[in-house]
Amino acid sequence: MRRFRRHKLAVFGAITILLMTLACVVGPWLLPYSDTFIDIRQRFAAPFGGPHVLGTDPLGRDVLARLLMAGRISLAVGFCAMVLSMGIGIMVGLAAGFYEGVIGAALMRFVDAMLCFPSIFLLLAISALISPSVPSIVLLIAMTSWMEVARVVEAQIRSLRTREFAQAAVAMGSSNLRIMVRELLPNAIAPIVVAATLNVAHAILAESYISFLGYGIQPPTPSWGNMLENAQSYLTSAPWLAIIPGAAITLAVTSFNFVGDGLRDALDPRMDQP
Repeated sequence: MRRFRRHKLAVFGAITILLMTLACVVGPWLLPYSDTFIDIRQRFAAPFGGPHVLGTDPLGRDVLARLLMAGRISLAVGFCAMVLSMGIGIMVGLAAGFYEGVIGAALMRFVDAMLCFPSIFLLLAISALISPSVPSIVLLIAMTSWMEVARVVEAQIRSLRTREFAQAAVAMGSSNLRIMVRELLPNAIAPIVVAATLNVAHAILAESYISFLGYGIQPPTPSWGNMLENAQSYLTSAPWLAIIPGAAITLAVTSFNFVGDGLRDALDPRMDQP
């Protein structure tokens, strides 16, 4: 924590993520308007000029209410996709790093083959074939973002399995599963935590990509990505409709990247300087 607090941008990112999460969870309950309430007389109301703090959209819906509800969806997609992708990546990397020979080589060649496909095109191709929903988007993003985690975990496990504590566990007759889960995995937790933080940012961006292109979360359910997609036709007449969700995406992704940088420095013992 001492090393993390020295990283000012990481502290800023952590506070920003906490405030954004609290605002998205609690905020919609405190607003006078819901995200689906339509006030046709207030269409295209400008921000800070009336009862709608951030203005309204083409249907007269409150932009702030929709932004917070969209944040619930986008952040939930980011966190859930991170958990699923980390689970897949850790299992594959753990097995590939521990088992040498054919098993490890086959798993890593499969990882390399998956990395050959550009993730955004793979996301769009698959999402065009299935019915878009929050669970399906989470699954799609997770299935296209676990490979980097697997490579990180595999490198760490391959290095750790030759250490004295791992060899001692083998000599004591511990099973392979126990050695992997109880001895090796806890000692590889630092890069895994950093990768998890960065994976949330990647998932939020991926959801925004596919929703912006019309293959992601579908209206009337709001997300930051489809709010941007709906604002395309009004960039000159109502620019706030694109600026506000775009700023939310930028702030969230940048904050998660700052936290990832701070965790990387904090968990690196070489950074422990007086």
